[in-house]
Amino acid sequence: MSTPLSADALVSALRAEGVTVVETAGWRTNNRNSKGGWGPVNGVVIHHTVTSGTAASVSLCFTGRSDLPGPLCHGVIAKDGTVHLVGNGRANHAGRGDGDVLDAVIAETALPAPNENDTDGNVHFYGFECVNLGDGKDPWPEVQLDAMVRASAALCRAHGWSARSVIGHKEWTNTKIDPRGFTMADFRGRVAARLGTEVPAGTTPAHQPFPGADWFRKRPRSAVVTAMGRRLVAVGCSAYSAGPGPQWTEADRLSYATWQRRLGYSGSDADGWPGATSWAALKVPYSS
Repeated sequence: MSTPLSADALVSALRAEGVTVVETAGWRTNNRNSKGGWGPVNGVVIHHTVTSGTAASVSLCFTGRSDLPGPLCHGVIAKDGTVHLVGNGRANHAGRGDGDVLDAVIAETALPAPNENDTDGNVHFYGFECVNLGDGKDPWPEVQLDAMVRASAALCRAHGWSARSVIGHKEWTNTKIDPRGFTMADFRGRVAARLGTEVPAGTTPAHQPFPGADWFRKRPRSAVVTAMGRRLVAVGCSAYSAGPGPQWTEADRLSYATWQRRLGYSGSDADGWPGATSWAALKVPYSS
Protein backbone atom coordinates (compact mmCIF):
# COMPACT_ATOMS: atom_id res chain seq x y z
CA MET A 1 0.00 0.00 0.00
CA SER A 2 1.65 3.22 -1.15
CA THR A 3 1.14 6.84 -2.01
CA PRO A 4 1.02 7.25 -5.82
CA LEU A 5 4.24 8.46 -7.43
CA SER A 6 4.43 12.06 -8.54
CA ALA A 7 4.72 12.68 -12.26
CA ASP A 8 8.43 13.39 -11.98
CA ALA A 9 9.02 10.30 -9.83
CA LEU A 10 7.15 8.11 -12.31
CA VAL A 11 9.22 9.35 -15.24
CA SER A 12 12.42 8.88 -13.27
CA ALA A 13 11.50 5.36 -12.19
CA LEU A 14 10.68 4.29 -15.74
CA ARG A 15 13.86 5.76 -17.22
CA ALA A 16 15.98 4.27 -14.46
CA GLU A 17 14.64 0.85 -15.50
CA GLY A 18 15.77 1.46 -19.09
CA VAL A 19 12.38 2.41 -20.53
CA THR A 20 12.07 4.87 -23.41
CA VAL A 21 9.46 7.39 -22.27
CA VAL A 22 7.41 9.85 -24.32
CA GLU A 23 5.48 12.45 -22.32
CA THR A 24 2.24 13.11 -24.20
CA ALA A 25 1.33 16.79 -24.03
CA GLY A 26 -1.01 17.38 -21.07
CA TRP A 27 -0.53 14.00 -19.44
CA ARG A 28 0.52 15.43 -16.08
CA THR A 29 -2.91 16.97 -15.47
CA ASN A 30 -4.98 14.34 -17.30
CA ASN A 31 -6.92 12.31 -14.71
CA ARG A 32 -10.34 11.45 -13.27
CA ASN A 33 -9.53 12.55 -9.72
CA SER A 34 -12.70 14.64 -9.58
CA LYS A 35 -14.77 11.46 -9.94
CA GLY A 36 -13.22 9.35 -7.18
CA GLY A 37 -10.20 8.39 -5.19
CA TRP A 38 -6.66 7.78 -6.43
CA GLY A 39 -4.60 5.82 -3.94
CA PRO A 40 -3.32 4.32 -1.88
CA VAL A 41 -1.97 2.24 -4.76
CA ASN A 42 -1.32 -1.47 -4.48
CA GLY A 43 -0.26 -2.77 -7.87
CA VAL A 44 -0.15 -2.67 -11.65
CA VAL A 45 -2.73 -3.94 -14.15
CA ILE A 46 -1.65 -5.02 -17.66
CA HIS A 47 -4.11 -4.59 -20.53
CA HIS A 48 -4.21 -4.97 -24.31
CA THR A 49 -5.71 -2.13 -26.32
CA VAL A 50 -7.66 -4.03 -29.03
CA THR A 51 -6.26 -1.39 -31.41
CA SER A 52 -3.41 -1.08 -33.88
CA GLY A 53 -1.06 1.81 -34.50
CA THR A 54 0.73 3.89 -31.91
CA ALA A 55 -0.74 7.33 -32.61
CA ALA A 56 -4.35 6.15 -32.67
CA SER A 57 -3.89 4.05 -29.53
CA VAL A 58 -2.25 6.89 -27.60
CA SER A 59 -4.97 9.34 -28.68
CA LEU A 60 -7.75 6.96 -27.63
CA CYS A 61 -6.18 6.24 -24.25
CA PHE A 62 -5.54 9.92 -23.56
CA THR A 63 -9.00 11.16 -24.57
CA GLY A 64 -11.19 8.11 -24.03
CA ARG A 65 -14.60 7.54 -25.60
CA SER A 66 -17.99 9.17 -25.24
CA ASP A 67 -19.03 6.39 -22.86
CA LEU A 68 -15.70 6.16 -21.05
CA PRO A 69 -13.70 9.39 -20.65
CA GLY A 70 -9.92 9.28 -20.59
CA PRO A 71 -7.37 8.73 -19.46
CA LEU A 72 -7.88 5.00 -20.00
CA CYS A 73 -4.52 4.14 -18.42
CA HIS A 74 -1.32 5.77 -17.22
CA GLY A 75 0.90 4.61 -20.05
CA VAL A 76 0.50 3.12 -23.53
CA ILE A 77 3.24 0.65 -24.47
CA ALA A 78 3.77 0.59 -28.23
CA LYS A 79 4.97 -2.27 -30.39
CA ASP A 80 8.42 -0.66 -30.53
CA GLY A 81 8.67 -0.67 -26.73
CA THR A 82 8.15 3.05 -26.21
CA VAL A 83 6.02 3.98 -23.18
CA HIS A 84 3.75 6.94 -23.92
CA LEU A 85 2.52 8.53 -20.68
CA VAL A 86 -1.11 9.68 -21.00
CA GLY A 87 -2.45 10.00 -17.45
CA ASN A 88 -1.37 11.05 -13.98
CA GLY A 89 -3.85 10.16 -11.27
CA ARG A 90 -7.08 8.20 -11.32
CA ALA A 91 -7.64 6.56 -14.74
CA ASN A 92 -10.57 4.61 -16.20
CA HIS A 93 -8.74 1.34 -16.77
CA ALA A 94 -9.34 -1.34 -14.14
CA GLY A 95 -13.00 -0.75 -13.38
CA ARG A 96 -14.75 -2.87 -10.79
CA GLY A 97 -13.22 -6.18 -9.80
CA ASP A 98 -12.90 -8.69 -7.00
CA GLY A 99 -11.94 -7.41 -3.55
CA ASP A 100 -10.47 -10.82 -2.74
CA VAL A 101 -8.00 -10.30 -5.59
CA LEU A 102 -7.04 -6.90 -4.18
CA ASP A 103 -6.48 -8.50 -0.77
CA ALA A 104 -4.17 -11.07 -2.38
CA VAL A 105 -2.24 -8.37 -4.23
CA ILE A 106 -1.79 -6.41 -1.00
CA ALA A 107 -0.65 -9.56 0.82
CA GLU A 108 1.43 -10.64 -2.21
CA THR A 109 -0.07 -14.14 -2.12
CA ALA A 110 -1.54 -16.37 -4.82
CA LEU A 111 -4.45 -14.82 -6.69
CA PRO A 112 -7.94 -16.28 -6.33
CA ALA A 113 -10.09 -16.56 -9.44
CA PRO A 114 -12.23 -13.41 -9.65
CA ASN A 115 -15.94 -14.11 -9.18
CA GLU A 116 -17.47 -10.80 -8.14
CA ASN A 117 -17.05 -7.14 -9.01
CA ASP A 118 -17.37 -5.35 -5.70
CA THR A 119 -14.29 -3.10 -5.62
CA ASP A 120 -13.20 -0.03 -7.59
CA GLY A 121 -9.82 -0.93 -9.10
CA ASN A 122 -9.23 2.56 -10.48
CA VAL A 123 -8.42 3.66 -6.93
CA HIS A 124 -5.75 1.07 -6.35
CA PHE A 125 -3.91 0.24 -9.59
CA TYR A 126 -1.63 1.78 -12.14
CA GLY A 127 -2.56 0.65 -15.64
CA PHE A 128 -0.56 0.03 -18.82
CA GLU A 129 -2.42 -0.41 -22.09
CA CYS A 130 -0.25 -2.41 -24.49
CA VAL A 131 -0.88 -2.09 -28.22
CA ASN A 132 -2.26 -5.41 -29.46
CA LEU A 133 -5.44 -6.52 -31.21
CA GLY A 134 -6.07 -9.05 -28.45
CA ASP A 135 -7.15 -11.76 -30.89
CA GLY A 136 -4.51 -14.27 -29.87
CA LYS A 137 -2.86 -13.90 -33.29
CA ASP A 138 -1.39 -10.41 -33.18
CA PRO A 139 2.26 -10.94 -32.14
CA TRP A 140 3.92 -9.48 -29.10
CA PRO A 141 7.36 -8.27 -30.24
CA GLU A 142 10.12 -8.99 -27.75
CA VAL A 143 10.99 -5.30 -27.54
CA GLN A 144 7.40 -4.57 -26.46
CA LEU A 145 7.27 -7.37 -23.90
CA ASP A 146 10.60 -6.25 -22.50
CA ALA A 147 9.29 -2.70 -22.09
CA MET A 148 6.16 -4.04 -20.38
CA VAL A 149 8.33 -6.00 -17.96
CA ARG A 150 10.60 -3.01 -17.31
CA ALA A 151 7.68 -0.62 -16.79
CA SER A 152 6.05 -3.03 -14.32
CA ALA A 153 9.35 -3.62 -12.53
CA ALA A 154 9.94 0.13 -12.32
CA LEU A 155 6.75 0.63 -10.33
CA CYS A 156 7.38 -2.43 -8.17
CA ARG A 157 10.89 -1.22 -7.41
CA ALA A 158 9.72 2.32 -6.62
CA HIS A 159 7.07 1.07 -4.19
CA GLY A 160 8.95 -1.91 -2.76
CA TRP A 161 6.53 -4.43 -4.25
CA SER A 162 7.23 -7.93 -5.55
CA ALA A 163 6.18 -9.27 -8.94
CA ARG A 164 2.97 -10.51 -7.27
CA SER A 165 1.77 -6.91 -7.41
CA VAL A 166 1.48 -7.15 -11.22
CA ILE A 167 -1.76 -8.65 -12.53
CA GLY A 168 -3.65 -8.96 -15.79
CA HIS A 169 -7.03 -7.31 -16.25
CA LYS A 170 -8.53 -10.79 -16.62
CA GLU A 171 -7.16 -11.63 -13.17
CA TRP A 172 -8.95 -8.62 -11.67
CA THR A 173 -12.41 -9.30 -13.11
CA ASN A 174 -14.11 -12.23 -14.83
CA THR A 175 -15.61 -9.83 -17.38
CA LYS A 176 -12.31 -9.27 -19.24
CA ILE A 177 -9.91 -11.42 -21.29
CA ASP A 178 -6.87 -9.16 -21.46
CA PRO A 179 -4.02 -9.50 -21.87
CA ARG A 180 -4.19 -12.29 -24.43
CA GLY A 181 -1.21 -13.94 -26.14
CA PHE A 182 1.03 -14.72 -23.14
CA THR A 183 0.49 -15.96 -19.60
CA MET A 184 0.62 -13.67 -16.62
CA ALA A 185 2.52 -16.34 -14.68
CA ASP A 186 5.35 -16.15 -17.20
CA PHE A 187 5.13 -12.37 -17.27
CA ARG A 188 5.42 -12.16 -13.48
CA GLY A 189 8.40 -14.51 -13.71
CA ARG A 190 10.12 -12.04 -16.00
CA VAL A 191 9.30 -9.14 -13.68
CA ALA A 192 10.66 -11.12 -10.74
CA ALA A 193 13.87 -11.82 -12.64
CA ARG A 194 14.16 -8.13 -13.47
CA LEU A 195 13.77 -7.31 -9.79
CA GLY A 196 16.49 -9.77 -8.88
CA THR A 197 14.36 -12.66 -7.66
CA GLU A 198 13.94 -15.71 -9.84
CA VAL A 199 10.25 -16.30 -9.10
CA PRO A 200 7.53 -14.58 -7.09
CA ALA A 201 8.10 -15.21 -3.38
CA GLY A 202 6.76 -18.48 -2.02
CA THR A 203 6.16 -20.20 -5.35
CA THR A 204 7.85 -22.77 -7.54
CA PRO A 205 6.45 -22.54 -11.06
CA ALA A 206 5.97 -25.59 -13.24
CA HIS A 207 7.70 -23.85 -16.14
CA GLN A 208 10.87 -21.80 -16.32
CA PRO A 209 10.24 -18.04 -16.53
CA PHE A 210 11.80 -16.43 -19.60
CA PRO A 211 15.33 -15.32 -18.59
CA GLY A 212 15.36 -12.49 -21.13
CA ALA A 213 16.71 -12.28 -24.67
CA ASP A 214 20.09 -10.88 -23.61
CA TRP A 215 20.68 -13.81 -21.26
CA PHE A 216 20.96 -16.27 -24.16
CA ARG A 217 23.24 -14.05 -26.23
CA LYS A 218 25.78 -14.21 -23.41
CA ARG A 219 26.02 -17.96 -24.20
CA PRO A 220 25.32 -19.06 -20.62
CA ARG A 221 26.15 -22.32 -18.91
CA SER A 222 23.06 -23.27 -16.93
CA ALA A 223 20.65 -26.07 -16.08
CA VAL A 224 18.04 -23.92 -17.83
CA VAL A 225 19.84 -24.52 -21.15
CA THR A 226 19.79 -28.27 -20.56
CA ALA A 227 16.08 -28.21 -19.73
CA MET A 228 15.36 -26.17 -22.85
CA GLY A 229 17.37 -28.57 -25.02
CA ARG A 230 15.53 -31.58 -23.68
CA ARG A 231 12.21 -29.92 -24.47
CA LEU A 232 13.38 -29.15 -28.01
CA VAL A 233 14.33 -32.81 -28.46
CA ALA A 234 10.97 -33.89 -27.03
CA VAL A 235 9.02 -31.77 -29.53
CA GLY A 236 11.08 -33.00 -32.50
CA CYS A 237 13.19 -29.87 -33.04
CA SER A 238 16.63 -31.30 -32.34
CA ALA A 239 19.76 -30.20 -34.20
CA TYR A 240 22.00 -31.86 -31.60
CA SER A 241 24.66 -34.40 -32.49
CA ALA A 242 25.42 -34.74 -28.77
CA GLY A 243 23.71 -33.55 -25.63
CA PRO A 244 21.90 -31.29 -24.98
CA GLY A 245 23.94 -29.98 -22.09
CA PRO A 246 24.20 -26.91 -19.88
CA GLN A 247 26.50 -24.87 -22.15
CA TRP A 248 24.68 -22.80 -24.80
CA THR A 249 26.00 -23.80 -28.23
CA GLU A 250 25.20 -23.30 -31.89
CA ALA A 251 23.22 -26.56 -31.75
CA ASP A 252 20.92 -24.94 -29.19
CA ARG A 253 20.37 -21.96 -31.46
CA LEU A 254 19.68 -24.13 -34.52
CA SER A 255 17.30 -26.33 -32.54
CA TYR A 256 15.45 -23.30 -31.24
CA ALA A 257 15.23 -21.85 -34.76
CA THR A 258 13.47 -25.05 -35.80
CA TRP A 259 11.02 -24.54 -32.94
CA GLN A 260 10.40 -20.94 -34.01
CA ARG A 261 9.64 -22.08 -37.57
CA ARG A 262 7.31 -24.74 -36.13
CA LEU A 263 5.39 -21.88 -34.50
CA GLY A 264 5.11 -20.06 -37.83
CA TYR A 265 7.93 -17.54 -37.45
CA SER A 266 10.26 -16.76 -40.35
CA GLY A 267 13.18 -14.52 -41.23
CA SER A 268 14.77 -12.68 -38.31
CA ASP A 269 11.94 -13.90 -36.06
CA ALA A 270 13.27 -17.44 -36.53
CA ASP A 271 16.94 -16.75 -35.88
CA GLY A 272 17.23 -19.20 -32.99
CA TRP A 273 17.48 -16.63 -30.22
CA PRO A 274 14.61 -17.26 -27.77
CA GLY A 275 11.83 -14.70 -27.32
CA ALA A 276 9.23 -14.55 -24.59
CA THR A 277 6.28 -15.83 -26.64
CA SER A 278 8.05 -18.82 -28.19
CA TRP A 279 9.62 -19.61 -24.81
CA ALA A 280 6.24 -19.68 -23.12
CA ALA A 281 4.94 -22.02 -25.82
CA LEU A 282 7.87 -24.41 -25.31
CA LYS A 283 6.99 -24.93 -21.62
CA VAL A 284 10.50 -25.58 -20.34
CA PRO A 285 10.32 -27.30 -16.92
CA TYR A 286 11.45 -25.16 -14.01
CA SER A 287 15.01 -26.03 -13.02
CA SER A 288 16.52 -23.13 -11.09
